[in-house]
Amino acid sequence: MGAQRSAPPLPPASSATSSPGRPTPSSSPAAPGPASNTPGILFGIGAYAIWGLLPLYFLVLVPAGPVEIVAARIVFSLVFCGVLLTVMKSWEATATAARDRRLVGTLALAAVLIAANWLTFSWAVLNGHAVEAALGYFINPLVSVLLGVIVLKEKLRPLQWVAMGVGFVAVLVLGLAYGTVPWVALILAFSFGLYGLVKKGVGGRVDAISSLTIETAVLTPVAVGVLVWLVLTGSATILSNGPAHFWLLAFSGIATAIPLIFFGAAARRLPLSTVGMLQYLAPTLQFVVALTIFNETMPPERWAGFGLVWLALVILTIDMMGGPRRNRILRAAAAAG
Repeated sequence: MGAQRSAPPLPPASSATSSPGRPTPSSSPAAPGPASNTPGILFGIGAYAIWGLLPLYFLVLVPAGPVEIVAARIVFSLVFCGVLLTVMKSWEATATAARDRRLVGTLALAAVLIAANWLTFSWAVLNGHAVEAALGYFINPLVSVLLGVIVLKEKLRPLQWVAMGVGFVAVLVLGLAYGTVPWVALILAFSFGLYGLVKKGVGGRVDAISSLTIETAVLTPVAVGVLVWLVLTGSATILSNGPAHFWLLAFSGIATAIPLIFFGAAARRLPLSTVGMLQYLAPTLQFVVALTIFNETMPPERWAGFGLVWLALVILTIDMMGGPRRNRILRAAAAAG
């Protein structure tokens, strides 16, 4: 997602979630009508569909391993961002953001978190844990709510408490089903949840492309070093498996940036509640791919655990959809008072 993977998930006590490497919009149009919603919905579906089908892309990158894939993804994302900034004539905005040391420090922390997320996701997909990777992104909204309580001291509404309780039971059931703690899912959920929390602190100080440019620029020296080391030790595939393989790895930069651009376009056009609903498309597609293409097994006890996760998400979504109505009531009460 990896994504992944600018765009955090469900800001804890608010109404939006997101997916891997994906930004969370700080604001949204008040309530666009159905006609104006259509482009935003199409952009949102495009973003989450690409993220959801990313495991299939990793499949064609074999024999490259997860470390090489992530290193290539970082380097070529930076290259593609450079091309985009040139075409869009946006270098000045990026340079301005890069001169803000505090902002760069925050984005550097975000970069480390998203790199950990990408590496875990790549490893999971290539090592028979694609179902567990999908689980990580399913429980990500619950983790975002938990982080909001712990870090931001936000208060939970009753339905959020219920969702958190059901989610906790789900993790226990899945732990019994796997015979161990579902570490892959938890690492993915918490790394992306923390990434979202850090990016929330950035707010609107930097646009999505500039943010991704700075994040990948921070990671690129390490990524280049890793690629050089892999080449020198004979472990790299980027230069030894023909031009088609090289360009497939290079395309990973585009596969990282394009859904991010689509997400930004969707977030500007849609209410946060709609974006929050669309975000479940990515792990759903990952789950289907894991079962039908990768032929991963799902014994009954895992279905039970996933069922509880989905129940928790339904409860959380009901609470989220009630947000606009709560806001109208509060505004009316304030006006009356």
